[in-house]
Amino acid sequence: MNALGQPRKPNWLRVKLPVGKEYAKVRSIVDEYKLHTICESGNCPNMGECWGAGTATFMILGNVCTRSCSFCAVATGRPNEYDTDEPRRVAEAIQLMGVKHAVITSVNRDELKDRGAAIWHETVAMVKQLSPTTTIETLIPDVKANWDALITMISAGQEVVSHNMETVKELYRRVRPQAKYERSLEQIRRTKEYGQRTKTGIMLGLGETREQVYQAMDDLAANGCDILTLGQYLQPTKLHIEVAEFIHPDLFDHYREEGLKRGIKYVESGPLVRSSYHAERHVHV
Repeated sequence: MNALGQPRKPNWLRVKLPVGKEYAKVRSIVDEYKLHTICESGNCPNMGECWGAGTATFMILGNVCTRSCSFCAVATGRPNEYDTDEPRRVAEAIQLMGVKHAVITSVNRDELKDRGAAIWHETVAMVKQLSPTTTIETLIPDVKANWDALITMISAGQEVVSHNMETVKELYRRVRPQAKYERSLEQIRRTKEYGQRTKTGIMLGLGETREQVYQAMDDLAANGCDILTLGQYLQPTKLHIEVAEFIHPDLFDHYREEGLKRGIKYVESGPLVRSSYHAERHVHV
């Protein structure tokens, strides 16, 4: 325990500082094209590794979110940014970087009637136009049951559609107060029914029990989720929800086996795993 009575961060959560030529190249392109990345806005611990490999997860529709989830480092408020030129800049940056697999995500834009679906569709379409061999994963927000918006978001030609559950059902009110567990499951089910490869992510260490994790896995399998990522929650600031415990790598290995046994096709599980970590592996699952 540290001075605040919270568990100390174990040595398996140490990460390398971002350095190197490829990191500098990605940094330069992101800055030049005035783009946002969840790598930075979300304080991702793998930014050095991913940017050093020449990849990044682009965040569209601004960097202010209409939700106030207790775990997330992205700024919360009323966005005033709706940049219709953003799809072109994202597509050109991805082309310049020469990435083989691109991950695109966004903040929640609950104030928009279409939840930002038009920008989503145009961004994916333009990436495919400029980089036809680049595969794409879109990590989309909760559309609040606007199923027409969902179809617009997922119908532009991307190979993987991800929507993060984030936590187990019992912790939703505390962790995702503006979301609903059943609604996110339905969004995954509808995405699968549309014919897409589906993916989600769950954070561990928020106080969930093993039985609750198993139930979430069963629910995901029943709703057509193909790919599951499991990673350790890390508190971004003192204002965010505290870490309840640090999950040992052996338990992450156990959860990987459990997820596979329960019908999920591919499970990426480890302390530093994030939803877009090793995303290129998930295209052909």
